[in-house]
Amino acid sequence: FRKRDAKMAAQAAAAAQAAAAQAAQAEAADSWYLALLGFAEHFRTSSPPKIRLCVHCLQAVFPFKPPQRIEARTHLQLGSVLYHHTKNSEQARSHLEKAWLISQQVSFPYVKFEAASLLSELYCQENSVDAAKPLLRKAIQISQQTPYWHCRLLFQLAQLHTLEKDLVSACDLLGVGAEYARVVGSEYTRALFLLSKGMLLLMERKLQEVHPLLTLCGQIVENWQGNPIQKESLRVFFLVLQVTHYLDAGQVKSVKPCLKQLQQCIQTISTLHDDEILPSNPADLFHWLPKEHMCVLVYLVTVMHSMQAGYLEKAQKYTDKALMQLEKLKMLDCSPILSSFQVILLEHIIMCRLVTGHKATALQEISQVCQLCQQSPRLFSNHAAQLHTLLGLYCVSVNCMDNAEAQFTTALRLTNHQELWAFIVTNLASVYIREGNRHQEVFLSALGSSISPGIPTQP
Repeated sequence: FRKRDAKMAAQAAAAAQAAAAQAAQAEAADSWYLALLGFAEHFRTSSPPKIRLCVHCLQAVFPFKPPQRIEARTHLQLGSVLYHHTKNSEQARSHLEKAWLISQQVSFPYVKFEAASLLSELYCQENSVDAAKPLLRKAIQISQQTPYWHCRLLFQLAQLHTLEKDLVSACDLLGVGAEYARVVGSEYTRALFLLSKGMLLLMERKLQEVHPLLTLCGQIVENWQGNPIQKESLRVFFLVLQVTHYLDAGQVKSVKPCLKQLQQCIQTISTLHDDEILPSNPADLFHWLPKEHMCVLVYLVTVMHSMQAGYLEKAQKYTDKALMQLEKLKMLDCSPILSSFQVILLEHIIMCRLVTGHKATALQEISQVCQLCQQSPRLFSNHAAQLHTLLGLYCVSVNCMDNAEAQFTTALRLTNHQELWAFIVTNLASVYIREGNRHQEVFLSALGSSISPGIPTQP
């Protein structure tokens, strides 16, 4: 018995020693990894950031042949740093593709779906949309047990279809997202999906479908009890769509109650403090817009209403306020939506200046729009026709009819938006009439076709 006890004690001691050695080895492994990670983060957050040193620290992880989870995460971190802080898109793509590939072999949802999301953004930036779509579809397919990522990836793919003008596919995805959010018990995110779908239906001019959808959204927003800022942001989103819906239908007087509620909402939001407590439902981890952006948006829809109602002084007043707010925000925030807001505000105020006879100021603001559009190919693509139309209107105001004709003709080639097309043709017809009625019959005929349903055939 003593020999057996001694043998067992020796085995236990050996096992304890082996366990201690393994623990020490694991602790040492953790030490070098955490040290490299800490250095990388220090260099990334330095002022100014030392991105080269950050990348070197992360690359130093691989010679240690870490476990696959750490390897996948490091590739994701490298890809993210290179994507956001450098122009080396080739290396960023390589690391993100490795992170996506390795993370599918281990159970690491955060790395897997973050890699898919960033990689699809990078593909789109490189105009490889055909590579981004199947990647997002696969990520959506395998993320159904991870509510936050499933919803986020659905939003991302819907946005991709929207940028391609495929609004039908985008609406379908948003409908799928709304149903999924309902199933996982997230009425908040369900409302976000439905409101986003309503926005696209307004863009498609499907007004008969918009009305019941907005009615349902209104009920969901009013019944949902949660974070006050999230609730008010949903209400702002809902009211912005309602105001836009009324303005599109030409019901300027019907806008006033909604616009008043909207202004009250934005005042309420400005008094609320951001709540650091995270929602209990992971599917609720979304926010529509920062409250500073919402404030600018409310100014913008107020300007739109004032222009349609003929309150030109009020339009100028709110435009000035919005542009001042935008200048402050753009010093700290480079979000593309701010430039879009600025261009739309300037387009409205330019028309206001031309109506009130402030031609020189209008020309200066047209120059500002040109500069903004030059900074973003997508912004220029979306606003090129409007820009040429504004130049045409300016030319008419200073009696340069040949230049006005050239600008309107260029604008016609750049748009397939029915209402803008009709507006351009109307002004072009007036130019021809003022020049002596040449081509009047042709363009009045074209004007008639533009008013009829469907996209007109350009002359």
